Amino acid sequence: MRYAQRTKVSSEKSRAEIEHMLCRYGATRFAYGIDESRALIGFQFKSKQIRFVLPLPNRADKRFLYSHNGRRQRTEAEAYEAWAQACRQLWRALVLCIKSKLESVESGIESFEVAFLPYVVLPDGKTVADHVLPALEANQLPQLTF
Repeated sequence: MRYAQRTKVSSEKSRAEIEHMLCRYGATRFAYGIDESRALIGFQFKSKQIRFVLPLPNRADKRFLYSHNGRRQRTEAEAYEAWAQACRQLWRALVLCIKSKLESVESGIESFEVAFLPYVVLPDGKTVADHVLPALEANQLPQLTF
């Protein structure tokens, strides 16, 4: 079972919770955007710009158009509610993700830079993860020695 699979907390409330939480931990400059395939949360912490991209499910996905066993086509209203529920679940998971990173920093387990490194926006507009993941997937990173 997915985290918050049956949540009733709206996506908007989750986004507001993220903003409030980030401000409480010292973030400044908060940005939010959404289109049909993703949502974006951006903020500044000290001199670093951070960006999370939340992939949103495709409303035309069969899991929303048909019942859970695939035998019955859902009405338009039922399909929309199934899709909205999936979106709410993703937003709650993002709240948990960001909250856990902030608490890890607050507790001294890791620095802010380590916790949020993949999401740091570089001068070219890409994140650290955007730069590193292709090399990692191509196995072109230096070998680690222990």
